[in-house]
Amino acid sequence: MATPATPGPVPPSVAQGKVSVAGGRASRGWRYFVTPMVLALLSLALYLWVSSRELDSIEERRLNADFISTALWQHVKLAGISTVFVVAIAVSLGILLTRPGARRLTPFVVALTNIGQAVPSIGLLVLLGITLGIGFTYAIVALVVYSILPVLRNTMIGLQQVDQSLIEAGRGMGMTKGSVLRRIELPLAVPVILAGIRTALIINVGTATLATFTGAGGLGDLINNGLRLGRDTVIFVGAALTAILALTIDWLASVAEDELRPKGL
Repeated sequence: MATPATPGPVPPSVAQGKVSVAGGRASRGWRYFVTPMVLALLSLALYLWVSSRELDSIEERRLNADFISTALWQHVKLAGISTVFVVAIAVSLGILLTRPGARRLTPFVVALTNIGQAVPSIGLLVLLGITLGIGFTYAIVALVVYSILPVLRNTMIGLQQVDQSLIEAGRGMGMTKGSVLRRIELPLAVPVILAGIRTALIINVGTATLATFTGAGGLGDLINNGLRLGRDTVIFVGAALTAILALTIDWLASVAEDELRPKGL
């Protein structure tokens, strides 16, 4: 009677791979749970602190649910809409500039987008406000100009780092250039592109506080009103809410980055 074969030892590389995958999932799950809990506790602490203070009539007109919710929603719209335009413009432009026929334009376009980062954000908002006009729409334009560089640069880097042999293999299989771009280049570049989008989001959340100076609203209204009226409580609440919003959006972006990353990368 044949003796059953005894399973051999698991190769170290396989065992380490299983441990790293399990550890990565556990780490992501822990981060997904802890971060929102911390943000919720910070929001609750801020609410309890404001509730415990004796507010005068000026502070009560600023620190109420209607005013804060309106400012918060305006801020979210400013950051969200501007980032959508940034992604649409920068990813398309990044793809174009990595094609052989347009690479000669790369230095000029990158230098042009660098201007948005080189000019101070308040200066850019005021400059565009003077030349184009004030209001929500023109604040969006300024935010797009200011945050387009990270997404453009990461799109170009992500596409340029794709192994040329993979592209040649795809072409050898009869795939068109468009198919190679959609099925090989872009999926491999997704992690780098998502990192650039996450950076642009955080930039827009922070810079959107300055949109108050062009009449676009947002949480900057709280901070600006507090400064003009000499109310430190209003200033602190506006700054704290901006920080909490930035951390929340950064957490959401990190979750999206993990979920949208192609499997195996």
